[in-house]
Amino acid sequence: MSGSGERGNAGPWGSVRPFSIKTKLGTLVVVSVFITTGLLMIAVRTETELRFITVFSMIATLLITQFVAHSLTSPLDEMNTVARSISHGDYTRRVSDSRRDELGDLAQTINLMADELEAQDRQRKELVANVSHELRTPIAALRAVLENVVDGVSAADPETMRTALKQTERLGRLVETLLDLSRLDNGVVPLRRRRFEVWPYLSGVLKEANMVASARGGLASGSGGHTRTDVHLHLDVSPPELTAHADPERIHQVVANLIDNAVKHSPPHGRVTVKARRGDLPESLALEVLDEGPGIPQSEWHRVFERFNRGGVPAPHGPGSDGGTGLGLAIARWAVDLHGGRIGVAESQRGCRIQVTLPGLPSLPS
Repeated sequence: MSGSGERGNAGPWGSVRPFSIKTKLGTLVVVSVFITTGLLMIAVRTETELRFITVFSMIATLLITQFVAHSLTSPLDEMNTVARSISHGDYTRRVSDSRRDELGDLAQTINLMADELEAQDRQRKELVANVSHELRTPIAALRAVLENVVDGVSAADPETMRTALKQTERLGRLVETLLDLSRLDNGVVPLRRRRFEVWPYLSGVLKEANMVASARGGLASGSGGHTRTDVHLHLDVSPPELTAHADPERIHQVVANLIDNAVKHSPPHGRVTVKARRGDLPESLALEVLDEGPGIPQSEWHRVFERFNRGGVPAPHGPGSDGGTGLGLAIARWAVDLHGGRIGVAESQRGCRIQVTLPGLPSLPS
Protein backbone atom coordinates (compact mmCIF):
# COMPACT_ATOMS: atom_id res chain seq x y z
CA MET A 1 0.00 0.00 0.00
CA SER A 2 2.76 2.41 0.87
CA GLY A 3 4.59 1.75 -2.38
CA SER A 4 1.51 2.45 -4.50
CA GLY A 5 0.76 5.58 -2.50
CA GLU A 6 4.22 6.94 -3.15
CA ARG A 7 3.88 6.28 -6.86
CA GLY A 8 0.48 7.90 -6.90
CA ASN A 9 1.73 11.07 -5.19
CA ALA A 10 4.71 11.41 -7.50
CA GLY A 11 2.64 13.00 -10.26
CA PRO A 12 3.10 12.61 -14.03
CA TRP A 13 6.81 13.47 -13.83
CA GLY A 14 7.62 11.38 -10.77
CA SER A 15 8.90 8.42 -12.82
CA VAL A 16 10.87 10.44 -15.40
CA ARG A 17 14.41 9.16 -15.93
CA PRO A 18 17.28 10.97 -17.62
CA PHE A 19 17.06 8.79 -20.75
CA SER A 20 13.34 8.01 -20.73
CA ILE A 21 11.00 8.57 -23.66
CA LYS A 22 9.26 11.32 -21.69
CA THR A 23 12.57 13.14 -21.37
CA LYS A 24 13.33 12.75 -25.07
CA LEU A 25 9.90 14.05 -26.13
CA GLY A 26 10.16 16.92 -23.68
CA THR A 27 13.62 17.76 -25.03
CA LEU A 28 12.22 17.65 -28.59
CA VAL A 29 9.55 20.22 -27.71
CA VAL A 30 12.04 22.49 -25.91
CA VAL A 31 14.56 22.34 -28.78
CA SER A 32 11.82 23.03 -31.35
CA VAL A 33 10.61 26.07 -29.40
CA PHE A 34 14.19 27.24 -28.91
CA ILE A 35 14.95 26.96 -32.66
CA THR A 36 11.76 28.76 -33.63
CA THR A 37 12.36 31.54 -31.07
CA GLY A 38 15.97 31.93 -32.17
CA LEU A 39 15.00 32.20 -35.85
CA LEU A 40 12.31 34.76 -35.04
CA MET A 41 14.86 36.87 -33.16
CA ILE A 42 17.22 36.63 -36.11
CA ALA A 43 14.40 37.64 -38.44
CA VAL A 44 13.58 40.69 -36.35
CA ARG A 45 17.20 41.85 -36.22
CA THR A 46 18.03 41.14 -39.88
CA GLU A 47 14.61 42.07 -41.29
CA THR A 48 14.34 38.65 -42.95
CA GLU A 49 10.90 37.79 -44.29
CA LEU A 50 8.81 35.75 -41.87
CA ARG A 51 7.96 33.12 -44.47
CA PHE A 52 11.62 32.14 -44.83
CA ILE A 53 11.97 31.88 -41.08
CA THR A 54 8.85 29.69 -40.92
CA VAL A 55 10.17 27.35 -43.61
CA PHE A 56 13.57 27.03 -41.93
CA SER A 57 11.90 26.43 -38.57
CA MET A 58 9.67 23.71 -39.97
CA ILE A 59 12.57 21.97 -41.74
CA ALA A 60 14.74 22.00 -38.59
CA THR A 61 11.87 20.73 -36.44
CA LEU A 62 11.04 17.96 -38.92
CA LEU A 63 14.67 16.81 -39.05
CA ILE A 64 14.91 16.64 -35.27
CA THR A 65 11.53 14.89 -35.05
CA GLN A 66 12.60 12.36 -37.69
CA PHE A 67 15.77 11.58 -35.74
CA VAL A 68 13.86 11.07 -32.48
CA ALA A 69 11.11 9.05 -34.20
CA HIS A 70 13.66 6.76 -35.80
CA SER A 71 15.33 6.12 -32.44
CA LEU A 72 11.90 5.13 -31.06
CA THR A 73 10.49 3.07 -33.95
CA SER A 74 13.66 1.14 -34.79
CA PRO A 75 13.61 -0.96 -31.58
CA LEU A 76 9.85 -1.43 -31.98
CA ASP A 77 10.45 -2.96 -35.42
CA GLU A 78 13.03 -5.29 -33.89
CA MET A 79 10.62 -6.26 -31.11
CA ASN A 80 7.90 -6.93 -33.67
CA THR A 81 10.24 -9.22 -35.63
CA VAL A 82 11.28 -11.13 -32.52
CA ALA A 83 7.65 -11.41 -31.34
CA ARG A 84 6.66 -12.88 -34.70
CA SER A 85 9.49 -15.41 -34.44
CA ILE A 86 8.36 -16.40 -30.95
CA SER A 87 4.77 -16.80 -32.15
CA HIS A 88 6.05 -19.25 -34.78
CA GLY A 89 7.91 -21.33 -32.20
CA ASP A 90 11.41 -19.87 -32.53
CA TYR A 91 12.39 -19.09 -28.94
CA THR A 92 16.07 -18.44 -29.67
CA ARG A 93 15.66 -14.85 -30.89
CA ARG A 94 16.28 -12.03 -28.44
CA VAL A 95 15.85 -8.24 -28.49
CA SER A 96 18.74 -5.87 -27.87
CA ASP A 97 18.15 -4.46 -24.38
CA SER A 98 21.00 -1.97 -24.19
CA ARG A 99 18.68 1.05 -24.12
CA ARG A 100 18.12 2.87 -20.83
CA ASP A 101 14.51 3.95 -21.36
CA GLU A 102 11.06 2.36 -21.34
CA LEU A 103 11.80 0.53 -24.59
CA GLY A 104 14.82 -1.04 -22.91
CA ASP A 105 12.56 -2.23 -20.08
CA LEU A 106 10.13 -3.63 -22.65
CA ALA A 107 12.99 -5.41 -24.43
CA GLN A 108 14.08 -7.02 -21.15
CA THR A 109 10.50 -8.14 -20.52
CA ILE A 110 10.26 -9.69 -24.00
CA ASN A 111 13.58 -11.47 -23.50
CA LEU A 112 12.40 -12.77 -20.13
CA MET A 113 9.17 -14.00 -21.74
CA ALA A 114 11.20 -15.73 -24.47
CA ASP A 115 13.36 -17.39 -21.79
CA GLU A 116 10.27 -18.65 -19.98
CA LEU A 117 8.66 -19.92 -23.19
CA GLU A 118 11.90 -21.61 -24.21
CA ALA A 119 12.12 -23.30 -20.80
CA GLN A 120 8.50 -24.45 -20.99
CA ASP A 121 9.03 -25.79 -24.51
CA ARG A 122 12.12 -27.67 -23.33
CA GLN A 123 10.18 -29.09 -20.37
CA ARG A 124 7.37 -30.19 -22.68
CA LYS A 125 9.84 -32.04 -24.90
CA GLU A 126 11.52 -33.55 -21.85
CA LEU A 127 8.13 -34.67 -20.55
CA VAL A 128 7.36 -36.47 -23.81
CA ALA A 129 10.82 -38.07 -23.85
CA ASN A 130 10.66 -39.08 -20.17
CA VAL A 131 7.15 -40.48 -20.33
CA SER A 132 7.93 -42.35 -23.55
CA HIS A 133 11.03 -43.86 -21.98
CA GLU A 134 9.31 -44.72 -18.70
CA LEU A 135 6.32 -46.33 -20.44
CA ARG A 136 8.36 -48.27 -22.95
CA THR A 137 10.29 -50.37 -20.41
CA PRO A 138 7.40 -51.84 -18.36
CA ILE A 139 5.21 -52.24 -21.45
CA ALA A 140 7.96 -54.15 -23.27
CA ALA A 141 8.58 -56.35 -20.22
CA LEU A 142 4.85 -57.01 -19.74
CA ARG A 143 4.46 -57.83 -23.43
CA ALA A 144 7.39 -60.27 -23.29
CA VAL A 145 5.89 -62.07 -20.29
CA LEU A 146 2.48 -62.36 -21.91
CA GLU A 147 3.92 -63.45 -25.27
CA ASN A 148 5.86 -66.21 -23.52
CA VAL A 149 2.67 -67.39 -21.82
CA VAL A 150 0.67 -67.30 -25.06
CA ASP A 151 3.40 -69.08 -27.05
CA GLY A 152 3.74 -71.75 -24.40
CA VAL A 153 7.33 -70.84 -23.56
CA SER A 154 6.35 -70.05 -19.96
CA ALA A 155 3.52 -71.41 -17.89
CA ALA A 156 0.97 -69.08 -16.33
CA ASP A 157 2.21 -69.97 -12.87
CA PRO A 158 2.19 -67.60 -9.86
CA GLU A 159 5.83 -66.61 -10.42
CA THR A 160 5.16 -65.53 -14.01
CA MET A 161 2.03 -63.68 -12.99
CA ARG A 162 3.96 -61.90 -10.21
CA THR A 163 6.44 -60.69 -12.83
CA ALA A 164 3.59 -59.36 -14.94
CA LEU A 165 2.02 -57.76 -11.86
CA LYS A 166 5.24 -55.91 -11.07
CA GLN A 167 5.20 -54.36 -14.54
CA THR A 168 1.60 -53.21 -14.15
CA GLU A 169 2.52 -51.73 -10.76
CA ARG A 170 5.31 -49.78 -12.43
CA LEU A 171 2.81 -48.41 -14.92
CA GLY A 172 0.46 -47.52 -12.08
CA ARG A 173 3.18 -45.63 -10.23
CA LEU A 174 4.04 -43.67 -13.36
CA VAL A 175 0.38 -42.78 -13.92
CA GLU A 176 0.11 -41.60 -10.31
CA THR A 177 3.18 -39.40 -10.82
CA LEU A 178 1.70 -37.89 -13.96
CA LEU A 179 -1.61 -37.28 -12.17
CA ASP A 180 0.27 -35.48 -9.39
CA LEU A 181 1.97 -33.37 -12.04
CA SER A 182 -1.40 -32.53 -13.60
CA ARG A 183 -2.79 -31.53 -10.20
CA LEU A 184 0.31 -29.42 -9.64
CA ASP A 185 -0.33 -27.49 -12.86
CA ASN A 186 -4.07 -27.07 -12.37
CA GLY A 187 -4.02 -26.35 -8.65
CA VAL A 188 -7.11 -28.51 -8.04
CA VAL A 189 -5.91 -30.34 -4.92
CA PRO A 190 -7.64 -29.14 -1.74
CA LEU A 191 -5.89 -29.38 1.60
CA ARG A 192 -7.51 -31.49 4.32
CA ARG A 193 -5.60 -30.34 7.37
CA ARG A 194 -5.94 -32.10 10.70
CA ARG A 195 -3.97 -32.63 13.87
CA PHE A 196 -1.91 -35.84 14.02
CA GLU A 197 0.86 -37.39 16.08
CA VAL A 198 4.16 -37.18 14.26
CA TRP A 199 5.98 -40.27 15.59
CA PRO A 200 3.42 -42.96 14.61
CA TYR A 201 2.69 -41.16 11.35
CA LEU A 202 6.32 -40.94 10.18
CA SER A 203 7.01 -44.43 11.49
CA GLY A 204 4.27 -45.69 9.19
CA VAL A 205 5.74 -43.81 6.22
CA LEU A 206 9.18 -45.34 6.79
CA LYS A 207 7.72 -48.81 7.30
CA GLU A 208 5.78 -48.49 4.08
CA ALA A 209 8.92 -47.39 2.21
CA ASN A 210 10.75 -50.48 3.46
CA MET A 211 7.88 -52.79 2.58
CA VAL A 212 7.49 -51.39 -0.94
CA ALA A 213 11.23 -51.67 -1.62
CA SER A 214 11.25 -55.28 -0.43
CA ALA A 215 8.13 -56.16 -2.42
CA ARG A 216 9.70 -54.90 -5.63
CA GLY A 217 12.38 -57.50 -5.20
CA GLY A 218 15.24 -55.69 -6.90
CA LEU A 219 13.24 -54.83 -10.02
CA ALA A 220 14.21 -51.36 -11.26
CA SER A 221 11.12 -49.21 -11.07
CA GLY A 222 11.93 -46.61 -13.70
CA SER A 223 9.08 -44.48 -12.42
CA GLY A 224 10.78 -42.94 -9.45
CA GLY A 225 10.51 -45.64 -6.78
CA HIS A 226 13.70 -47.13 -5.37
CA THR A 227 14.31 -50.84 -4.85
CA ARG A 228 17.17 -50.54 -2.35
CA THR A 229 16.95 -52.85 0.65
CA ASP A 230 20.49 -52.27 1.90
CA VAL A 231 19.88 -48.71 3.17
CA HIS A 232 18.81 -48.28 6.78
CA LEU A 233 16.02 -45.81 7.52
CA HIS A 234 16.22 -44.08 10.92
CA LEU A 235 13.54 -41.93 12.55
CA ASP A 236 14.33 -39.21 15.09
CA VAL A 237 11.32 -37.39 16.58
CA SER A 238 11.71 -35.06 19.55
CA PRO A 239 9.75 -34.77 21.73
CA PRO A 240 8.12 -38.20 21.21
CA GLU A 241 4.64 -36.77 21.79
CA LEU A 242 5.14 -34.15 19.03
CA THR A 243 2.00 -33.24 17.07
CA ALA A 244 1.45 -31.24 13.89
CA HIS A 245 -1.42 -29.70 11.95
CA ALA A 246 -1.29 -30.41 8.20
CA ASP A 247 -2.72 -32.57 5.42
CA PRO A 248 -1.32 -36.07 6.14
CA GLU A 249 -1.76 -37.26 2.55
CA ARG A 250 0.23 -34.36 1.11
CA ILE A 251 2.92 -34.67 3.81
CA HIS A 252 3.15 -38.36 2.95
CA GLN A 253 4.06 -37.31 -0.60
CA VAL A 254 6.75 -34.98 0.74
CA VAL A 255 8.39 -37.46 3.10
CA ALA A 256 8.09 -40.43 0.72
CA ASN A 257 9.68 -38.54 -2.16
CA LEU A 258 12.47 -37.18 0.03
CA ILE A 259 13.21 -40.65 1.40
CA ASP A 260 13.12 -42.12 -2.09
CA ASN A 261 15.60 -39.52 -3.34
CA ALA A 262 17.88 -39.97 -0.33
CA VAL A 263 17.90 -43.78 -0.60
CA LYS A 264 18.72 -43.70 -4.30
CA HIS A 265 21.82 -41.59 -3.69
CA SER A 266 22.99 -43.38 -0.55
CA PRO A 267 26.14 -45.51 -0.60
CA PRO A 268 25.81 -49.28 -0.12
CA HIS A 269 24.53 -50.02 3.41
CA GLY A 270 24.13 -46.30 4.01
CA ARG A 271 21.80 -44.57 6.44
CA VAL A 272 18.93 -42.15 5.83
CA THR A 273 17.67 -40.17 8.82
CA VAL A 274 14.30 -38.45 9.08
CA LYS A 275 14.23 -35.82 11.84
CA ALA A 276 11.14 -34.08 13.18
CA ARG A 277 11.13 -31.16 15.59
CA ARG A 278 8.60 -28.64 16.86
CA GLY A 279 8.43 -25.46 14.81
CA ASP A 280 8.21 -21.86 15.98
CA LEU A 281 4.40 -21.62 15.73
CA PRO A 282 1.65 -23.73 17.35
CA GLU A 283 1.36 -27.18 15.72
CA SER A 284 4.09 -26.25 13.25
CA LEU A 285 6.66 -28.81 12.18
CA ALA A 286 10.32 -28.79 11.12
CA LEU A 287 11.43 -31.84 9.13
CA GLU A 288 14.87 -32.88 7.93
CA VAL A 289 15.93 -35.76 5.67
CA LEU A 290 19.65 -36.54 5.69
CA ASP A 291 21.61 -39.11 3.70
CA GLU A 292 25.24 -40.15 3.44
CA GLY A 293 25.58 -39.82 -0.32
CA PRO A 294 27.79 -37.48 -2.36
CA GLY A 295 25.60 -34.46 -1.60
CA ILE A 296 24.46 -31.70 -3.94
CA PRO A 297 26.83 -28.98 -5.18
CA GLN A 298 25.77 -25.58 -3.87
CA SER A 299 25.54 -24.29 -7.44
CA GLU A 300 22.73 -26.82 -8.00
CA TRP A 301 20.69 -26.02 -4.89
CA HIS A 302 18.33 -23.67 -6.72
CA ARG A 303 17.58 -26.31 -9.39
CA VAL A 304 17.01 -29.31 -7.13
CA PHE A 305 13.23 -28.94 -7.04
CA GLU A 306 12.76 -28.19 -10.74
CA ARG A 307 10.87 -30.71 -12.81
CA PHE A 308 12.92 -33.37 -14.59
CA ASN A 309 16.04 -32.26 -12.77
CA ARG A 310 18.04 -35.36 -11.84
CA GLY A 311 20.78 -33.47 -10.02
CA GLY A 312 24.46 -33.04 -10.74
CA VAL A 313 25.43 -36.51 -9.48
CA PRO A 314 26.46 -38.69 -12.46
CA ALA A 315 24.55 -41.76 -11.24
CA PRO A 316 22.77 -42.98 -8.13
CA HIS A 317 24.59 -45.37 -5.86
CA GLY A 318 24.07 -48.99 -5.04
CA PRO A 319 22.05 -51.80 -6.62
CA GLY A 320 18.48 -51.03 -7.53
CA SER A 321 19.02 -47.29 -7.89
CA ASP A 322 17.79 -45.40 -10.90
CA GLY A 323 17.38 -41.84 -12.01
CA GLY A 324 13.58 -41.81 -11.86
CA THR A 325 11.53 -39.24 -13.72
CA GLY A 326 12.98 -36.19 -11.97
CA LEU A 327 9.51 -35.26 -10.68
CA GLY A 328 9.64 -36.47 -7.07
CA LEU A 329 11.27 -33.40 -5.53
CA ALA A 330 9.12 -31.08 -7.69
CA ILE A 331 6.02 -32.77 -6.28
CA ALA A 332 7.44 -32.47 -2.75
CA ARG A 333 7.93 -28.72 -3.23
CA TRP A 334 4.41 -28.41 -4.60
CA ALA A 335 2.91 -30.14 -1.55
CA VAL A 336 4.94 -27.93 0.83
CA ASP A 337 3.92 -24.80 -1.08
CA LEU A 338 0.26 -25.80 -0.74
CA HIS A 339 0.72 -25.59 3.04
CA GLY A 340 2.49 -22.23 2.80
CA GLY A 341 5.70 -23.84 4.08
CA ARG A 342 9.31 -23.85 2.90
CA ILE A 343 11.59 -26.55 1.51
CA GLY A 344 15.25 -26.29 0.57
CA VAL A 345 18.72 -27.77 0.69
CA ALA A 346 20.77 -26.91 3.79
CA GLU A 347 24.44 -27.05 4.67
CA SER A 348 25.66 -30.50 5.68
CA GLN A 349 29.05 -31.89 6.59
CA ARG A 350 28.21 -35.15 4.82
CA GLY A 351 25.68 -36.12 2.20
CA CYS A 352 22.55 -34.15 1.43
CA ARG A 353 20.32 -32.41 3.98
CA ILE A 354 16.88 -31.17 2.98
CA GLN A 355 14.81 -29.08 5.37
CA VAL A 356 11.04 -28.67 5.39
CA THR A 357 9.09 -26.25 7.58
CA LEU A 358 5.31 -26.37 7.86
CA PRO A 359 3.41 -23.42 9.39
CA GLY A 360 0.95 -25.45 11.46
CA LEU A 361 -2.31 -23.84 12.55
CA PRO A 362 -3.42 -20.97 10.30
CA SER A 363 -3.10 -17.59 11.97
CA LEU A 364 -6.34 -15.97 13.05
CA PRO A 365 -7.24 -12.65 11.35
CA SER A 366 -6.54 -9.69 13.58
